[in-house]
Amino acid sequence: MDHPDCPDQRHKLCRVMNEVLSRVGDRWSVQIVYALSRGTMRFNELKRELGISQRVLSESLRDLERDGLIARRHYAMIPPRVEYDLTDLGRTFQEPVMAMAKWAFDHQPCIEANRRAFAEAEPILSD
Repeated sequence: MDHPDCPDQRHKLCRVMNEVLSRVGDRWSVQIVYALSRGTMRFNELKRELGISQRVLSESLRDLERDGLIARRHYAMIPPRVEYDLTDLGRTFQEPVMAMAKWAFDHQPCIEANRRAFAEAEPILSD
């Protein structure tokens, strides 16, 4: 792929694009941005809504915060309250995430039908 912003052409995709897409294109980052596109959420709200483990959610939120896509606000109260929201940069990612979500919802029946047809047509291999 020849692109002026990709000076290192040794790889199919340049390192910069690969690095960014590996962060924003992973399963949990996309789902977190999708959830936060509806507004501020607390940690346990996200955990419940996404059905994600505490460890994976913590890591994903930390990565998204490090990259500047989400903001974490800690309120010193008892019990402590932590909220997450999209930053301005995160909101720019909302549009492609919403487009991917719409595509997934619109095409899910077709994909499921194709999977069933593929499974039915696949020969059974024996030892």
